[in-house]
Amino acid sequence: MLDNVNIVLSHTSHPGNIGATARAMKTMGIANLILVHPKKFPSAEATVRAAHADDVLEHAVVVDTLDEGLKECSLVVGTSARSRYLDAPLLTARELAEKLVGEYRDEKVALLFGTESAGLTNEEVSRCHYHVYIPANPEYSSLNLASAVQLISYELRVASLGNIAEQTRKFKVKDDAKTKPVTAEQMEGYYQHLEETLIQTEYLDLKHPKMLMSRLRRLYNRARPDHSEMQILRGILSAIQKGFKNPKAF
Repeated sequence: MLDNVNIVLSHTSHPGNIGATARAMKTMGIANLILVHPKKFPSAEATVRAAHADDVLEHAVVVDTLDEGLKECSLVVGTSARSRYLDAPLLTARELAEKLVGEYRDEKVALLFGTESAGLTNEEVSRCHYHVYIPANPEYSSLNLASAVQLISYELRVASLGNIAEQTRKFKVKDDAKTKPVTAEQMEGYYQHLEETLIQTEYLDLKHPKMLMSRLRRLYNRARPDHSEMQILRGILSAIQKGFKNPKAF
């Protein structure tokens, strides 16, 4: 299960935090590190802070955009101390670990961490299916980036080793590729198609968009359509667009 977990750091400011994160990951058996537009990497400071986790840094994937970072993941979990309007459902680190091991053990999962100073942006939060938090001391809840990665990774390892999967599994693992949830990349393609269609039908007014697309993202994040369902949804949009090009089709 841990092989399917990707730690995704977005716009990390300090290279030392990248190295410390690599060390935290390796101690818990997680090897997949993705860096979205880091301020400085590779870095000697990152290597020093990684201690003997150089291999995690060497195999780290560096990308320019979040779309690239989430490309192969079908489940995205955000980590941030700040609550926002239209937030994803909240889970503690332990609840998240049990859910991942019990329900999503065969899926590619992204654990998304924002910048050290501001956390995740509203746009990044909108990409998340769940939101994980660590119930720290309310009088001093500030956690270093690597410490947060360490705590969540620890819970994942404990859940994995404790065979919680058999105790908490609520859904039968789906072996048919057509019934597996689509990737983040495929969802973004759908959102673009959906927005184009809504504009074409004049349901979405670009001058007054309000929160329509954000609300729709939240809706689909809850639904998590599989490949067969996505084909149906894209087919409906294509049929609508075809009808506008050829009114006689209606």
